[in-house]
Amino acid sequence: MYTPPGLRAASAYRTIGVQSSVDGADPHGLVVLLFDGLLQAVRAARGAMQRGEVAQKGQQIMRAVRFLDEGLKGGLDKARGGELAERLGALYDYCIGRLTLANLRNDASLLEEVLTLIAPLAQAWQDIGRPRSGQTA
Repeated sequence: MYTPPGLRAASAYRTIGVQSSVDGADPHGLVVLLFDGLLQAVRAARGAMQRGEVAQKGQQIMRAVRFLDEGLKGGLDKARGGELAERLGALYDYCIGRLTLANLRNDASLLEEVLTLIAPLAQAWQDIGRPRSGQTA
């Protein structure tokens, strides 16, 4: 399959930009990147599903599952995080199940459900990293 040079360059730029973000991120920033990647993958899967691009839909859902399982869930410290870590793990497992079902059934409403569950959590995680008024960064 032919890919125009401009698209290849844009893809390489995005890859380099993401790697640079990961290399320079603190632990909080890495979680923000994981949430961003997860939400982007679910939205891309939704678009692929709407366009009837089955392979692309499957790839994006698999990316989303990996962000949840290997990234967010894998980073939980249940010994120190206690009940909160347990509940987050259960939420991530639930979302993995919904994504898998969305892929099998080609059901965009399940993708929307995952977005509805994860987006507020991602926003809250971003918010706790911002300095409050009167504080310096």
